[in-house]
Amino acid sequence: MPVAIITGASKGLGRALAGALAARGWDLVLDARNAGVLKETARALEAYGTRVTALPGDVTDSWHRTALVTEARALGGVDLLVSNASALGAEPLVRLAELPLDGLRRALEVNVVAALGLVREALPALRAAPAGTVMTVSSDAAAEAYETWGGYGASKAALDQLAAVLGAEEPGLRVWAVDPGDMATDLYAAAVPGDDSARPEPASVVPALLRLLDERPPSGRYGAVALLEAR
Repeated sequence: MPVAIITGASKGLGRALAGALAARGWDLVLDARNAGVLKETARALEAYGTRVTALPGDVTDSWHRTALVTEARALGGVDLLVSNASALGAEPLVRLAELPLDGLRRALEVNVVAALGLVREALPALRAAPAGTVMTVSSDAAAEAYETWGGYGASKAALDQLAAVLGAEEPGLRVWAVDPGDMATDLYAAAVPGDDSARPEPASVVPALLRLLDERPPSGRYGAVALLEAR
């Protein structure tokens, strides 16, 4: 069975994607910081009959990234690496004039540096896979100027560029940066508390991600809304 590593997989889009892959028979290595929630997620996904390894930890720790790849190799390799774990930089979001520099550093470490570190750790296994794939979760804030989203958006824009260059440097892989669009997630609630406007559930985005895996278009940046509309 193919093997996927998914970071930030205890809830939201990470968990929704993990469930869809488990239903397809994928084996999974899942990461999140909250050990209790991650363990509950793993138990739920094991009902599909696939192998699920849950490793709580922080993706900014190099030893944790090594452990994720080691566990995936034990399951058979790394066919798909999904960098979904994200940090906002400030909760709630603030204008750049008030953005703590330590918060910006944290966003860059989680969203960019850790993502690249995990790719580097997994690259030999990805190259050896029949269809090695890297998927990074982007944001429209990476491409648009929204007040208070500057730090987070800058980190996602940097992640987009890393994904684009990786795709050029590794033509044997597929490297997709995916903008999922607005979603009802804990991350958004922390970013903009009190905003109770209706947003799609993360599960509604998963068919777009599965379409990428099924059709394997060229490496590049894709929007979930466009992928869903084109079906």
